[in-house]
Amino acid sequence: MLARAHAYALTGLEVTPIEIEVDAASGLPGLTIVGLPDQAVKEARERIRSAILNSQFQLPHVRLTVNLAPADVRKQGGLFDLPIALGVLAATGQLDPARLDAVKAVGELALDGSVRPGRGILPMAVAARREGSRRLVVPAANAPEAALVGGLDVLAVHRLDQAVAYLEGHGERVPLHLGRRTLGRPVNRDEMDFAEVKGQLYVKRGLEVAVAGGHHVLLIGPPGAGKSMLAQRIPTIQPALALEEALETTMIHSVAGLLDGQPLIDQRPFRSPHSTSSAVSLIGGGPTLRPGEVSLAHHGVLFLDELPEFTRDVLESLRQPLEEGVVSVARAKRAVRFPARFMLVAAMNPCPDGFLTDPSRRCRCSSTQIQRYLSKISGPLLDRIDLHIDVPAVPFDSLSHAPEGESSAQIRTRVQRAVAFRRKRGQSHPNAQLHSKEFKTFCEMTPQVINLLKSAMQELNLSARSYTKILKISRTIADLAGSEMIKPEHVAEAIQYRSLDRQLWT
Repeated sequence: MLARAHAYALTGLEVTPIEIEVDAASGLPGLTIVGLPDQAVKEARERIRSAILNSQFQLPHVRLTVNLAPADVRKQGGLFDLPIALGVLAATGQLDPARLDAVKAVGELALDGSVRPGRGILPMAVAARREGSRRLVVPAANAPEAALVGGLDVLAVHRLDQAVAYLEGHGERVPLHLGRRTLGRPVNRDEMDFAEVKGQLYVKRGLEVAVAGGHHVLLIGPPGAGKSMLAQRIPTIQPALALEEALETTMIHSVAGLLDGQPLIDQRPFRSPHSTSSAVSLIGGGPTLRPGEVSLAHHGVLFLDELPEFTRDVLESLRQPLEEGVVSVARAKRAVRFPARFMLVAAMNPCPDGFLTDPSRRCRCSSTQIQRYLSKISGPLLDRIDLHIDVPAVPFDSLSHAPEGESSAQIRTRVQRAVAFRRKRGQSHPNAQLHSKEFKTFCEMTPQVINLLKSAMQELNLSARSYTKILKISRTIADLAGSEMIKPEHVAEAIQYRSLDRQLWT
């Protein structure tokens, strides 16, 4: 008898429908799997055999051939176990084959017949709804994330025999339809708040501008000035995730296997890889083409502390995602694309020992050492970072007597107001992503602004690249002020956030 089951293959975020053909014929008993399976799929033979027997089903002495179509798509992982087992039961007359026609199933089997969770269930659920499938059988532990997709009957199963009973209409079952959690609640990372940061009013203002415009930012200051502390609080002032953004972020974490039982990522991610991280861990790839840190930070913050300590090839690999918002990982026989639209926040010392800009400590670095240290960050990478903010050492009086500053909620309110102002004028994407053709439409300038920019470029020897960055930052500052026009005071403030262009400490 020939039976057909249906499953999915996952490559990156791309989901391919897989038809599983199971043929039971006379001959030497055995179970053969063809159709470009990887080692994990080949080993499914032993798991399926034990799971069927331990679930009180029969495994007749027939020759079973399993074909995974299309044959030119690589099948990897253990999620094919459950649909293959259902196909085997249908081909051997223990399950009505018609019951599998409109059903997609995924799940890894244990030897005792229980169904183990896997990764990438949410993208598969989205694909099932797009194809019009009515039912999706998933491991019970993965059911909440699959149920985020509306219009889909999610069957959460703990065991193989439970899945068979559900498909045959036996036993009590309630389809799982999980209501989507309410988005919009503020990020609360262990009660972090900008009010805890003493002093640093100039830096806080710069980070507010960066978040409002989606700008990448580089914090430069001596050790202990609070660079990491400030960076960790940036998500607390970012606007709440929209529903589509939350689903995109959740799909990436689902593919990476990092949901940890959380059905929906409803807060902006904050990723902080160590300086010893490899290019693959940062960008993505590996044997199974998993997303890297830049994709896990999608719609959130990627914080790179001690930026010059990262190797040159790792830093240069950031250029594509910073420019395009996606990562393309190519291999000999396949290529995948992961979204990577994040806010880069980097931190570094002004010199090797870190004390060049600290008035209370003496810097012992030579000019050659300082130049060599700064040259670890290439011009093309620096070109993609909008704001360069000096973070000074905090004096004792500010630490002991300074009043509590603005809270994250107060700053976030201004950021949300600026985002609403930008959308009201018809601009859908952040100011950091403005193209040169859009400057005339969204960056209208007065003659005074033009004269100020001209003087700044001449006196500070600014490049055309700096001119573009200053305009984008000025547009964001104008949005925070609720101004349609870019004014001279907006440009003057924007120039202050380009410290590397002004060559303050080289």
